[in-house]
Amino acid sequence: MQATTSIRGWKLQSSYARHLPEVFYSRVGPARFAAPQLVIFNYDLAAALGLDCHAASDEELALLFSGQNLPPAAEPIAQAYAGHQFGHFTMLGDGRALV
Repeated sequence: MQATTSIRGWKLQSSYARHLPEVFYSRVGPARFAAPQLVIFNYDLAAALGLDCHAASDEELALLFSGQNLPPAAEPIAQAYAGHQFGHFTMLGDGRALV
């Protein structure tokens, strides 16, 4: 799933998941999608986040931000959710994509 990317500036070295007990998350990979397409991309926001995306093609951006390719050092997780639902205590995923 890891792929090389022309996008520079990723700062994924200090993931907070490395400090969480494993009961709080599951290591999962992103769902697969056929032919994702880039509709719009905010280059100013990417630059403000320290990412240099100008050398990336629309296809590369679509693959990256749809989760088909991951940036170097990415460790995708889904957070656990626990609470009282359906009349009893349960542990579920939290419904978001990936962190």
